Amino acid sequence: MIDIARRTQVVEGARPGDIDFDAILRGQSPTVFKGMARDWPLVQEGLQSPAAAMAYLNRFQAGHPVVAYVGPPQIKGRFFYDDAGGMNFRSERVTLDAFMARIAASLDEPQAPSLYVGSTDVDTYLPGLRAENDLGLDPVLFGEQGPLVGLWLGNRTTATAHYDMSNNIACCVVGRRRFTLFPPGQAANLYPGPLEPTPGGQVVSMVDFREPDPDRFPNFEKALAAAQVADLEAGDVLVYPALWWHHVEALDPFNVLINYWWNTAPAFMDTPMNTLLHGLLSLRDRPDHEKQAWRALFDYYLFGPADRAGAHLPEPMRGPLGPLDALQARRLRALLLNRLNR
Repeated sequence: MIDIARRTQVVEGARPGDIDFDAILRGQSPTVFKGMARDWPLVQEGLQSPAAAMAYLNRFQAGHPVVAYVGPPQIKGRFFYDDAGGMNFRSERVTLDAFMARIAASLDEPQAPSLYVGSTDVDTYLPGLRAENDLGLDPVLFGEQGPLVGLWLGNRTTATAHYDMSNNIACCVVGRRRFTLFPPGQAANLYPGPLEPTPGGQVVSMVDFREPDPDRFPNFEKALAAAQVADLEAGDVLVYPALWWHHVEALDPFNVLINYWWNTAPAFMDTPMNTLLHGLLSLRDRPDHEKQAWRALFDYYLFGPADRAGAHLPEPMRGPLGPLDALQARRLRALLLNRLNR
């Protein structure tokens, strides 16, 4: 097992309206807000028993099948690749109540199967749940697209270290969870896996955190030196910025997390992942001297101040070098599609 001394900073006694999201995101400083969701009815039911929490969730069932992951006891909750490069689990379509019944049936079994439901839209599958269990944050904080509120549910499972492209508010509502967090600059030291297929939609670290292989992954120690751990109890809330790698362990026989993903970028903006994929196609295998020259151009056009490249141009000449809006975004997409299809 890995040993990490640094602990994520903890704030006691804060209310949701006290969270300074701008400071957390700009400062790249994940923060645990102790007990912020402790008064939620779901948290209180879970503190009584897993059965009480399941019964409470069943009150809001819409009856829509969800995608559930099922793995054999041998994977010990780590949803990952098998030796042939496929997945070590299977996916099923099942209703939440039926799936929770399967978890309940094996709560006390030391060799229970690994059972997991991830990123399930709360308002669609459990309508009304948020009316009683919500942080009540000002919608303005989340930008024009608003938050995506998801449910994560299962037994003792592990989401292997990965990153998301949105900022995250993770509310531990039933059971305990441990987040091991790494800043974005540690990507190389975490040895990312293939772009596809992936166990859950995002690239994951190939390192087995339970038994790291120093010969295969010698720089993982550097990632550990930069890591921090957030141990969450029911009712605790963790906020961390987009692109932070996080390895998430559900520690009890029944665990539920509700999270808010958000990004304040305008809706017309494309995902940077498409830029990365196109970079693989157009840049990665060019000679190094060319790549360094392109790096300078990218720094000028993309990674410097947003208004720098167009500042010296008359406004009618700026085009996409000026402020982007929905119309300019459509024009850029059309230009890019035309070039890709040549």
